[in-house]
Amino acid sequence: MDSDDSIKAVDYFSDSLWLEDGLSKNTLDSYRRDLNLFSVWLKDKQGVASLLKVSNEHILAYLAYCFDCGKKPRTAARCLSVLKRFYQFMVREGKLRVDPSLNAEAPKITRGLPSVLIEDEVARLIESPDIRIPIGLRDRSMLETLYSSGLRVSELVPLKLNQLNLSDGVVRVLGKGAKERVLPLGEEAVDWIVRYLEEGRPALLSGRLSDAVFVTNRGSFMSRQAFWNLIQKYVLVSGIKKKVSPHTLRHAFATHLLNHGADLRSVQLLLGHADVSTTQIYTHVARERLKNLHQQHHPRG
Repeated sequence: MDSDDSIKAVDYFSDSLWLEDGLSKNTLDSYRRDLNLFSVWLKDKQGVASLLKVSNEHILAYLAYCFDCGKKPRTAARCLSVLKRFYQFMVREGKLRVDPSLNAEAPKITRGLPSVLIEDEVARLIESPDIRIPIGLRDRSMLETLYSSGLRVSELVPLKLNQLNLSDGVVRVLGKGAKERVLPLGEEAVDWIVRYLEEGRPALLSGRLSDAVFVTNRGSFMSRQAFWNLIQKYVLVSGIKKKVSPHTLRHAFATHLLNHGADLRSVQLLLGHADVSTTQIYTHVARERLKNLHQQHHPRG
């Protein structure tokens, strides 16, 4: 940004978000990027040098520009959300008298249903690793843990030994917004983790010290990309034809819980969603599955 007051405003906004809400560096960087793109557009297309000299017309024109450039409704909605949060903050802090984003509305977004594996497919995927070798034991315990707890892959790969309490069958993680939650693992996942810790992990470490639960051949934490590659390998081994990512097991975790009678609020807490509306999409998945079952098995389906 060229304008000094724009730079100072964005810095002040970002610092406050970090202090008050504990947002991650990636989220703050994303906010900065959206505000920077808006600032560049303001100067180049509107001749406005400061983010603090914006009108409602500028914001509406920017949304129109986003659509003209072929940006998806979800991207435009995210940009508007950032702008709204920024300007609400500036009004609250007394930097502006009027919020220029007040009457701007986000584009309608049709939420697609996430791809979900049925329970038989999950079992096939989880049972794909060769448990006769240390890496296979590690991979089996990772897949069991992911499906049993609904962890994000960003919470799974950096797990440390002190986050596990296997006697109580729980794992403690720090999720988005630095919010801690304690999740049940389930007997199956605990059994595989114990077996891996006793048989697989020592062989992979070869005498090296590490506080990582799931270690590589080098004795270090696994990267998210490496785990994504593992998932793709086991999708091929299991013969599953659907598009699968680590997040697919999180979707399956939530959907299967709902299918077996869990309430939405409990699933929200397990997933670590700040708002139940984020969890709401899983009820659509479960409802769709029930509708398909009805069509297949009811005599008048």
